[in-house]
Amino acid sequence: MKSDDPRMLSVLSMHDQGPAPEAQIVRDLVRRGAIAAPVLVGLGAVAWGADGAWSSAYGLALVLANFSLNAWVVSVTARISYAMLMGATLFGYLIRLALVSAAVYVVRDLPWVELVPMCLTLVVAHVGLLFWELRYVSLSLAFPGLKPAAKAPDADHPHAD
Repeated sequence: MKSDDPRMLSVLSMHDQGPAPEAQIVRDLVRRGAIAAPVLVGLGAVAWGADGAWSSAYGLALVLANFSLNAWVVSVTARISYAMLMGATLFGYLIRLALVSAAVYVVRDLPWVELVPMCLTLVVAHVGLLFWELRYVSLSLAFPGLKPAAKAPDADHPHAD
């Protein structure tokens, strides 16, 4: 077989041409983060006052920025090649972890920062939003991204399957 034969394509040169479901998922995740924000910021305010509220808000902003950056990196690199996607996912995690750590390090000594509520928000929001979003992700090649909305039953055939 010749090297330009389509059957000889390397997995490393394959790339994605379809829609980017990660953008849809991260938009939904950010929306859920906005729903959770009053609770997280309120808990920070109750336990640590205004500084706790600001720290929790900053922590939540870091979480949402982290998820958004990840979705952007995945959608861009998937269109280039799957090999780049794998590398960007692995090393992107390490880079984003360093960015979040640096964002906390930079503000740690400012007068409005309370590290405990900020760090609690970082952990709880990352894990909590991922588990919350897990209920809405399709995990199907037929519907990549979010699960399609359930249709209302037909009024003429309420028991039709």
